[in-house]
Amino acid sequence: MNAINYPLEDLVKIKQKRFEQAINLVEEKKVLLKREEDILTKVKLTKDKVLKHKEDKLKQLRDALDKGERTDKIMQKKAYLDVVKDNLEIEEKKVKDQQKNVVAAEKELEKARENLKQKQKDIEKLKIHRKQWEKEMKYVERQQEQLVQDEIGSVKHIMKKKEKKKKLK
Repeated sequence: MNAINYPLEDLVKIKQKRFEQAINLVEEKKVLLKREEDILTKVKLTKDKVLKHKEDKLKQLRDALDKGERTDKIMQKKAYLDVVKDNLEIEEKKVKDQQKNVVAAEKELEKARENLKQKQKDIEKLKIHRKQWEKEMKYVERQQEQLVQDEIGSVKHIMKKKEKKKKLK
């Protein structure tokens, strides 16, 4: 049996290589997802700072209105508050865009994991096939050995008969 090589050995090597590549791909996708999540955290922090700044400026405007400050100062604070609102909208859009990036990275990771599972199944199928093939090859080898043994036994039997005939003559 040692002389007979598994006929799908090249396929096993290819599947194993693809499985290893799938593992590497999953790891890359995990790193990418982590990076996107880190960016999202930073963008959220920036948005929160802008939101806090807006709330502070809004409070300043209310305090100014309560104190009865001059109209030009109040108008200046309102104009600045509009700029801060625009900045907040920009930061909220950045957060939404980054959340989309995170979701896309999660989907890519999930695809990579599914691919990895499929590659693993392929390898398992080949392992099962190899075991069955080896079992069949052992059976065939035993059959061939049995034929050889039967032939040897027949030859010995014929030889003994011939020897008996020679002795009797």
